[in-house]
Amino acid sequence: MTASTRPRLPLAVFVIGLGIFCLGTSEFMIAGLLPDITQAFGVDIPQAGWLITIFAIGMLLGAPIMTLLTLKLPRKTTLLGAGLLFIVAHVLSATTDNFTVLMATRAVAALACATFWSVGAVVSVTLAGAGRTAQALAVTVGGLTVANIIGVPAGTWLGAQFGWQSAFWAVAALTALSVLAMILLVPHTARPSGGNTNTSMSSLVRAELSAFRQGRIWLALLTTMLFQAAVFCTFSYLAPLMIQVAGIPESAVAGVLLIFGLGSLLGVTIGGRYADRNPMLNVLLSLSTMALALLALLLTAGNPWGLIISTFFFGVTGFSIAAALNSRVFGFAGNAPTLAASVSTSAFNIGNALGPWLGGLVIGLGLGLRAPIWISITLAVLAVVVALISRQVEKRPLKSATPIPSTEGAIHESPIY
Repeated sequence: MTASTRPRLPLAVFVIGLGIFCLGTSEFMIAGLLPDITQAFGVDIPQAGWLITIFAIGMLLGAPIMTLLTLKLPRKTTLLGAGLLFIVAHVLSATTDNFTVLMATRAVAALACATFWSVGAVVSVTLAGAGRTAQALAVTVGGLTVANIIGVPAGTWLGAQFGWQSAFWAVAALTALSVLAMILLVPHTARPSGGNTNTSMSSLVRAELSAFRQGRIWLALLTTMLFQAAVFCTFSYLAPLMIQVAGIPESAVAGVLLIFGLGSLLGVTIGGRYADRNPMLNVLLSLSTMALALLALLLTAGNPWGLIISTFFFGVTGFSIAAALNSRVFGFAGNAPTLAASVSTSAFNIGNALGPWLGGLVIGLGLGLRAPIWISITLAVLAVVVALISRQVEKRPLKSATPIPSTEGAIHESPIY
């Protein structure tokens, strides 16, 4: 079947993408709300940056743990439960005046986000069918991209106009709409055991763990972690950089973040188109060009227009790689994609935690708001090195993973659940 005669992706894939949009808006909007949160709670920027780090840590720990705990549940049930928990966490965030409580609600939201992202990615790939892994993942990554284009600037604008709490209320409302859409449109089907209710949990777990015997999957995950740390080390402190270094008015920050989001859309479009053809080439080119974009951002940080242009290219290069990174992990996982998807989520979120922490550390040491960009460049170069090593390792024969002890075949042939 040619690309022109292939059926379109099922609507349910885009519904899951809508849910990912809500998750991404919540995760990323904190960067734009940092100035408001520091004023509201009387904390400094590095302290407020822990809201980003704690979310990433929750994603890191929550993804594999929640995946294993929900392994025998119908995936639609898991998605809906995660969405409802996400809503509750945001309502609690919006109604607290205590910074510690706010951090706790971000941790809860991260657990829900990790669960939704991991299971949602597997459902999307399975619904898409054979040979369309990167396309399905491009939709989920596209949810994050649209979050950067619309959600993050909108959240920043709401925070500036009506207080930071309004952004949390908006996310809760949009998530409620996405949960309703999932109730109506995402299939309610068999358990992950392929319909065999007698399959033991230990057998399912062994099958999922078998994918991690491959050294190449660990190198792929390390590349993901370093890349994401490079992105978030700089992105988390873009708003203060714009205001305090480039002299951009606080009212214009949302507009600059919109430009970053437009760059992200272009990046994910380019990356999604070519990721299925040669994922490794995509990874190497994206990492190399992102390092150059970060260097340009460093050199132009003191000039408003220079920073805006560099931010756009940072968005392009930072998101052109995401589908390829996820696609590689799915390809290595074979018949046991669920835990691999969750660990891939954890790798992204180790980077999400590490990046802001390193950025806050160098700012706290008095090295200035440009210092996180230097750290990001270093991390991007390290990611290139790991990717080159991975390319050599991937030339070796791939060991087969333990088959899932059920009626499931390969991921694209298994039931939707």
